Amino acid sequence: MKKVKVLIVDDSAVVRQTLEKVLSSDPGIEVIGTASDPYVAASKMKTEIPDVITLDVEMPRMDGLTFLKKIMSQHPIPVVICSSLSGKGTETAIRALEYGAVEIIHKQQFSIKNFLEESRIMICDTVKAAAQARVKSKSKAPMPLTPAKKLTADVILNKANSKAMIQTTEKIVVVGASTGGTEALRIFLQALPANSPAIVIVQHMPENFTKSFAERLNDTCTISVKEAENNDSVLPGKALLAPGNKHTLLKRSGARYYVEIKEGPLVSRHRPSVDVLFRSASRYAGKNACGVIMTGMGDDGAKGMVEMKETGSINIAQDENSCVVFGMPNEAIKAGGVDHILPLNAIAGKVIALCKN
Repeated sequence: MKKVKVLIVDDSAVVRQTLEKVLSSDPGIEVIGTASDPYVAASKMKTEIPDVITLDVEMPRMDGLTFLKKIMSQHPIPVVICSSLSGKGTETAIRALEYGAVEIIHKQQFSIKNFLEESRIMICDTVKAAAQARVKSKSKAPMPLTPAKKLTADVILNKANSKAMIQTTEKIVVVGASTGGTEALRIFLQALPANSPAIVIVQHMPENFTKSFAERLNDTCTISVKEAENNDSVLPGKALLAPGNKHTLLKRSGARYYVEIKEGPLVSRHRPSVDVLFRSASRYAGKNACGVIMTGMGDDGAKGMVEMKETGSINIAQDENSCVVFGMPNEAIKAGGVDHILPLNAIAGKVIALCKN
């Protein structure tokens, strides 16, 4: 299969060298060059166009946002933002997603000489997911990485008893998304009225970025949106976004729904994991849950959505035409966990209709 060609743009030589080593360890990725700033990158792109660009957001001569805008207006290429986990870098990275970047990678990890195996897999998977994003057509999928053992939601929570009785009628919506999900979630949440059902969301996103992302959504949506904290109540008219690098579970005490935020290993190669959230919904909400799976690479959420359906939930998948990457919805559909396949702009209305029944 054709390798994913990557151009690394970062003013730090250490970052360039370390990221090149990590990406080159994947047989499906080829680093075709590195650049210390956008001007050097533009010169290299005259010779060879990459499939994916990894881009620092804070650089001399030209900042990453300006370069990103030029790329998206002149020659759209999937861009993965490399950013720090501190104030300005975080805010700029979130803006970059709005301008068309497809993913974010933690920049601080590059200072660690001995990469954890899960970091290597995450970085390579992020770049390969970006390569499939619809900002540029791809004739073939990149060669898959041979991964470490992929854990299931069993490591976090036992599977629900499909015959369990749920003694409440309050409807709960659980949503999973990955690549392209930041824009998909914005469209979905902005279409919801103030009295919409309670929502819990897992969006694959690095630690600390989720807080800024939730705040930006809160500023533009009728419903309230916040980064979930342990023991937060799950309430109508409110969406809770799983914090990066923590699993988020839906729990119930009597008639009260709340979230549990916990540590744990990667599940389906992610933390937070959609499978973990969906399993908890199957266990504690059952037929009172509505599942939504959106754009993203991989299969996180597919097994959990099947479990939700087994306990009586009605589930929705975003359709292929409106997805940036059709991986996660497609896997859930193939597994048999989906009841409705809808374009992105129709999902909010369907959720409201289902939760009224």
